[in-house]
Amino acid sequence: MTLYFKYLLLQFKAQMQYRTSFWLLSIGQFFVPFSVFAGLYFLFERFGQLQDWSFHEVALCFAVIHMAFAISECFARGFDAFSSLVAGGDFDRLLVRPRSTALQVLGSKFEFTRFGRLIQGVVVLAWALSGLSVEWTALKVITLILMVISGIFIFTGIFILAATLCFWTIQGLEVVNIFTDGGRELAQYPLNIYHKWATRFFTYVIPFGCVNYLPLMYILDKTEAHNETLYMLTPLAGVAFIVPCLLVWQFGVKHYRSTGS
Repeated sequence: MTLYFKYLLLQFKAQMQYRTSFWLLSIGQFFVPFSVFAGLYFLFERFGQLQDWSFHEVALCFAVIHMAFAISECFARGFDAFSSLVAGGDFDRLLVRPRSTALQVLGSKFEFTRFGRLIQGVVVLAWALSGLSVEWTALKVITLILMVISGIFIFTGIFILAATLCFWTIQGLEVVNIFTDGGRELAQYPLNIYHKWATRFFTYVIPFGCVNYLPLMYILDKTEAHNETLYMLTPLAGVAFIVPCLLVWQFGVKHYRSTGS
């Protein structure tokens, strides 16, 4: 972890060399998602509710997903931009260093300007919570925190899987954006509004349902009493999603052939 924090500090110092650019990009990241949130607002302004979900309930879901995505984009950007390391032959140097390749790629790039998007998510979260009549307990607060952490691990896992494909394709595949940007857009709404096959896929394969639906049901008291513990612990499945992703990464590293660049 000492090495990781050294990577973090070096990248932060490098980005702060151009402070005006850094702050402008951060401000842009703060305001851009508001257009998406505005669309959400006008949707509810027109139709009143979405199935049995109110505007503030969906806004809570929206905030959690966007916060998780922003943090993942900030700290796992190395995997998102991994194709450049493979195409340029730079990944070869990582292989001869006495450190984990996953750690080195993770520390190769950070996007601190994504904190603008994170702050926007925090603002929406605070606003959504102010409009909900939830009886908060320590367990519900922990569940809410776990929802964000779970989302971070899921998005990071998807970035890792996308990076692993580069061992065979060299260049990154745009189709992966279906599960990154597309997953963010899909998961900003409770999953039960979609068709059953989509709900099942994004619960049992890519477990977004363990972030934005099942634990949300617990926080909003929409579950039966005997299932409360199960719903509360579902974010842990999202955290566990990172394990098979890292195993796939290790498989890809073993089958890597240098591009010869």
